[in-house]
This record gives sequence, structure tokens and C-alpha cells, in this order.
Amino acid sequence: MSEKIYVGVDIGGTTIKVGICNEEGVLVQTYEGPTDTDKGTEAILNNIATYARLIVTESTYDWEQVEGVGVGIAGFLDIPNGIIKHSVNLGLRNVNLPEYLEPRLGKTVRINNDANVAALGEAWAGAGKGVPNCVCYTLGTGVGGGIIINGRIIEGSSGMAGELGHIQIVPDLEAIQCGCGKMGCLETVSSATGIIRMAKDAVARGDRTSLAMVDHIMAKDVFDAAKAGDEVAIRIVSRAAYYLGKSMSVVAVILNPQRFIVGGGVAKAGEFLFEQIREVFAKLTPEVAQEGVEIVPAVLGNNAGVVGAAGLLLR
Repeated sequence: MSEKIYVGVDIGGTTIKVGICNEEGVLVQTYEGPTDTDKGTEAILNNIATYARLIVTESTYDWEQVEGVGVGIAGFLDIPNGIIKHSVNLGLRNVNLPEYLEPRLGKTVRINNDANVAALGEAWAGAGKGVPNCVCYTLGTGVGGGIIINGRIIEGSSGMAGELGHIQIVPDLEAIQCGCGKMGCLETVSSATGIIRMAKDAVARGDRTSLAMVDHIMAKDVFDAAKAGDEVAIRIVSRAAYYLGKSMSVVAVILNPQRFIVGGGVAKAGEFLFEQIREVFAKLTPEVAQEGVEIVPAVLGNNAGVVGAAGLLLR
């Protein structure tokens, strides 16, 4: 009997990444091609089908070995029905992806949002391998999230489960409005955007900080300054870590996961950030809910999405 393989597609605004995974979640081959968002919906959908076929053609596998194609995409989705309701960065609206792709590929097609598939990738073959219950945070421009319980993605009734960045965790007196329209979301303080905003606010107030010498402040600049002893930067990082740890304490008493996995650009700050998150989590979480719980960095990096998309066919 020939080996089964799974094709994962991670759609970005600039490129579409495609990968082949085996049944253990090992990524055996990848391919990237342009998304061509400027050419419209038909071009994007055609590229997905073309790249999915191409990666298998260029591999040692046959198309008959493909069990199906999973697709991860940012936006508002009707996951059960495979409909992309609105993906802002791709300009797609009300597109039934399986309806388009399945006749062209002759395979089952499943979709899910990008944060969920990244979480599934880490759970299947990354930092959560062998751990059936884990919660994943992705710290980038925003704060994404994914919940894996008994090895499966928790989507909720409309696919909105796991929106960890929109836990309203910041007290009213400190809260600012989030991009979602609500006040005090985790995303406003613990994302790269939130960290940069706090740094720029400090500079604008005239706080004594080395960040005042940086032309275009990035989150990495804030972490570097904090590690070098800049007190303003230390406060900003501590605030971001505090609310991350606090949000995990809330999640822990609701879901009781075995492991929190943190990825994305902000997580590259490493143990400097993770030590503070763990300290807050230990302080705020009831002992029975924190017993045995680990807070660890993600390991798959940019491959998490394509691995997780492939995993949609199994989970």
C-alpha cells in the first residue's frame, strides 16, 4: 500500500506557501509562488490549484497518494461550509473554496483560519507534539490564537473560538481601543503593534529612554533596549508579559491545557520574555490549574501554517 500524503496551503498576501506532509506530520517538501492579489479572485484561486498540483508533480509522490488539501487563510470564514466570507488582505469575499478547488483537484479540500492552522501545526509536529491539550499564541502584528483539545482544533459555533488577542484583559483605566472596536484587548499591549505603540508614547512623553534615538521603532528595538537595561523598555516588556501571563491564567481555569505554546515575531525575544510570562502565570493561577503546565516557544516558525493546513485532513 502506497504512503498517504497531505498537501497544506498557507495563503499570504504576497506569497502562497504549499507543503507536503506525511502521516506523522513531517514536512517533506515545500514550494512558494506569488499570490497575485492584484489580479483578482480568479487568479488567486487558480494559483492555489496550480501550486498544489505542481508540488506533487515535482516530488517523488504521485497525485493518487494525496489524501486531500488543507488551506489556511486569514479572514472571516464559515469553516464548516468552506466559505471565505471576507479576507481583507486578499480581497476575497464570499468564496466557497472547496466548491472551486475540489473539481479541479479531485481531492477533499478543507479550510481554517491562519491562527488555527498554525496552532494545529505546532500541536501535530512541533512544540505540542504528543500533547493532546494545548493552547497556542501567535504574537505578531496582532495576537492570534488556537486551541487544541484532545488533538483537535476547537472552532466554536461560527469559527471564532481561540481569538485570544481579544480577551479584554486590561483594566478600564489603562485600556485603549483595539482594532476590533472594543477596549482593553490583550492585542493592544502584547502584540508587536502594542509594544511599538507603548514605546512611541513613552518617547512622545519625553521619558528618558534610548528608544528616543531610534528613527523607526520596532518591537525588537524595545526588547534589545530592555535587555541592555533601559528602564522604560523594561517597563514596556514587563507590561506585555504581565498581560500575556494573566490571559493564560484565565485560559488555564477554563480549558486546563497541558502546554501553552507561544510563537510569532515577538516570541523571538526568548527567555527574557518567557521567564516573565511564567512568573506572572505562577503568581495568578490557582495551584491545581497550573500544576504540570508548561509555557514554551513554538518551534516550526514559518512552516507551522503549512504543516497545520495539511493536518486539517487528519484532525
